[in-house]
Amino acid sequence: MSNVTVIGTQWGDEGKGKIVDWLASRADVVVRFQGGHNAGHTLVVGDQVYKLSLLPSGLVRGKRGMIGNGVVVDPEALLAEIDRVSAQGLKVTPETLAVSETAPLILPFHGALDRAREKARGSHKIGTTGRGIGPAYEDKVARRAIRLCDLAEPETLDWKLDELLLHHNTLLKGLGAPTYTKQELQDWLAAITPRLLPYARPVWDDLDEAGRKGERILFEGAQAVMLDVDHGTYPFVTSSNTVAATAASGSGMGPKAIGFVLGIAKAYTTRVGEGPFPSELFDDVGRGLGERGHEFGTVTGRPRRCGWFDAVMVRRAVRVGGVTGLALTKLDVLDGMEEVAICVGYELDGKRLDSFPSAPGAQARVKPVLEKMPGWSETTAGARSWAELPANAVKYVRRIEELTGAPVTLLSTSPERDDTILMQDPFVAR
Repeated sequence: MSNVTVIGTQWGDEGKGKIVDWLASRADVVVRFQGGHNAGHTLVVGDQVYKLSLLPSGLVRGKRGMIGNGVVVDPEALLAEIDRVSAQGLKVTPETLAVSETAPLILPFHGALDRAREKARGSHKIGTTGRGIGPAYEDKVARRAIRLCDLAEPETLDWKLDELLLHHNTLLKGLGAPTYTKQELQDWLAAITPRLLPYARPVWDDLDEAGRKGERILFEGAQAVMLDVDHGTYPFVTSSNTVAATAASGSGMGPKAIGFVLGIAKAYTTRVGEGPFPSELFDDVGRGLGERGHEFGTVTGRPRRCGWFDAVMVRRAVRVGGVTGLALTKLDVLDGMEEVAICVGYELDGKRLDSFPSAPGAQARVKPVLEKMPGWSETTAGARSWAELPANAVKYVRRIEELTGAPVTLLSTSPERDDTILMQDPFVAR
């Protein structure tokens, strides 16, 4: 058996939570390796709905969860999430959850700076959630972050707070936002330390031991490739690398540990926030997709922009993300449509493009080249075998495979965990 890494191939919200939850039944350990609490996974289990942002989805399956060093952790958000799912009956203790002792912490001024900057951008806003993820990653690469292990060393916290306050208060003051005192932050840290520090672990050692024992590791990504800080629609991206390669650096394991890379793609396309979206629909079809697909952000509650499946984007994600196979979700949302379409290319200033441009101005001007296909009146909802799918739905899936260059190895036909068609088990060693 091999490990599996799950990443999104569009702009997030592809249904990774359900797929990871489904795959977790075959895994021993589930690991978050990048991002923060700006991404959410919704898991539907019977009459229970779990909304997770930081906690690895495998906890719902009773599997060990680990948060790697590549994640920026908001202590209050993590502890509130633990309390919420514990009230729903899940067991989350230092025995079931480990947080890398080198994970950077999101502090109160990170969110304040995030929101003040977004306000100052005016019409050029990025669409950030305002939760401090970007500023926390900035502190990490600037070598001034407070990490989880620092909570055990008061003398380290003391001088680090001085450096952080000098930097952040200067920026906040310049943006006309309230500043913070050292005592405020010391009191805040003192309140969260007793609950948070017991979860601190050398996660890389734990994962190495799990690998040596032959345990199956599932790496759970957040956001998606088109939000990757290097490969996405920059600057309308997140502040971390979302591609599968980050599973190695963001957890402390070597690149060979990544295993099968499963890319999650919705059967159409959605995006939350600002940024280019060539195949976006502004008509009743787009609104219908949003209504039938219940397209609202798990974390923000913002309505998602909806459009046709963009095969050019997903093909790019397959290549830079190292995707071995696709998991196609929400096929049932297309049920009953007379006609469906796939974006197979772009037009820019009268020229045909087969890849997405890098410059923001060009990204904003591209127009989609659509290939239309007949829809299907039959239902795919709840299908659990390939034979149950309508013929035109099968043709649609096959065309996606051709255009993206990746086989569809999993097909999800409803939010229920068992309404999944498995063509190829990602955990089977190759």
